[in-house]
Amino acid sequence: MNKVHIILALTLILIVRSAAFAQDEQQPVPAPVPAAGQDANAVPTVSENPPISAIDQPGLEPHAAPESFLVPGLHFSQSVDSNVGDTTAGASLTSVTRALGSLTLQKLWKNYDVAMDYIGGVAYYDQSGIGVQQLQQFDIDNRINWKRGQLAIRDSFSYLPEGTFGFGAYGGGGAYDSGVGSLGSGLLGGGAFAGQSSAFSGGNGLNIGLGVVPRITNFALADVVEELTPKSSVTFAAGYGLLHFYGNLTDQNSLVGIPLQENVSFIGSSEYTGQVGYNRTLTPRDQFAVSYGYQAFDFSVVGTAFHSNVVQVMYGHRISGRMDFVISAGPQFTRINQQQCNIPTIPAVSCSGLGGTVSTVGDSRVGAAGRVQLRYRFPRTSVSLSYQRYDTNGSGIFAGALSDIVAADAKRPLSRVWDAFANAGYSRNSQLQLPGSVVSSGVFSYVFAGAGLHRQFGRSLRGFVSYQFNYVSFNNGCPLGTACSNTTQNHVGSIGLDWTPRPIRLD
Repeated sequence: MNKVHIILALTLILIVRSAAFAQDEQQPVPAPVPAAGQDANAVPTVSENPPISAIDQPGLEPHAAPESFLVPGLHFSQSVDSNVGDTTAGASLTSVTRALGSLTLQKLWKNYDVAMDYIGGVAYYDQSGIGVQQLQQFDIDNRINWKRGQLAIRDSFSYLPEGTFGFGAYGGGGAYDSGVGSLGSGLLGGGAFAGQSSAFSGGNGLNIGLGVVPRITNFALADVVEELTPKSSVTFAAGYGLLHFYGNLTDQNSLVGIPLQENVSFIGSSEYTGQVGYNRTLTPRDQFAVSYGYQAFDFSVVGTAFHSNVVQVMYGHRISGRMDFVISAGPQFTRINQQQCNIPTIPAVSCSGLGGTVSTVGDSRVGAAGRVQLRYRFPRTSVSLSYQRYDTNGSGIFAGALSDIVAADAKRPLSRVWDAFANAGYSRNSQLQLPGSVVSSGVFSYVFAGAGLHRQFGRSLRGFVSYQFNYVSFNNGCPLGTACSNTTQNHVGSIGLDWTPRPIRLD
């Protein structure tokens, strides 16, 4: 797979923003007073209740007056990891030191908005063979607004030494999520432009870390929302995703089922995605939608690819600023194309050199895909629960997988300066095709659970302490004739400081 990829997503179809605002009253809501320096006739940057088939989600936090600003930041943390390489041959404590800088920008014009979020720096792993590693994350969200709709073009890029699902690489899922907005989902995932749904980009979004192997991830997306009538709308989105690994597993980072075996490469992937939906407002709080989605995956293993078509029926119930509930379900049609050798024991990639012939074999499967998500903001506590089932890239372990993913998190202020957070997640990944699997297993599962505390020291300085547990298991991780463990686990404890001064106004 090339290191440089052209990212596209161009869209010319009119689509819809829902006109249903989830309000208790039936009287008209007064228009918000614009912030100083803002155009009173500017088109709003986000709907209170976007269509449920769209990428955006409604924000549950109180809305601040829109403004243009710039926020720099510095972040330092110290972690202790009981098994940083995810080995099965005995764990040892490793110190991980991270020093990061961040920069967040939001700029608003009359009909155009842009938000950018960058965080980057270095991590030092006090273990032979790892040492200093780079951490880079950049997100950008551009929006063009008009009277009845919106076009958004987004891109999320990262270069990280470990995986992102559960944020185990950063000493706990909640540590940076509340400290600097979490890598890649801070401003763009819940700040300037409300929230974003991970359902659409889920195929490339599940990135589980096993060992320290640097990787590039990128997902580019263009989506349009257009209002047809006050109660109906259409949405369209197209995207491209990339997952590419640098380096191999070594004896310091041996994967489950491959004890101390070198030169084992993770499987890179690319993904093309498209989605179209129709939304209908039933009541001020209820929406109905139907959607069709298409995904095409290609892998770094020669001759492996698959295509998925998903049709879903969706229902959403939303109370502005308090609750967001969405459920969707429907059939998923998967077509797998893979090359096979006429010599069963020989991989297709080396078949011709051994006198065999290669043929392309197709396999069609019908299953179910869906999503259930509940977000609720109590007077003092915010909680989020989600379940998703869909085809994914296999996290570099498989050349494609059918994944069931459960996640939950909660946040609560304890006092004026203290707040607490907790999170947990589970994923079960079933292999879709045999060629190129890193392990002999057909299923692997990942579990994480974490909790922590934040304390505010003055206006700009905040500290945190966190703990996270990670557990990975394979149903059959051992090569024939060998004895090895098919599970690995690690504990991560972290302490850190975040310095983020008051926003610099750009108006």
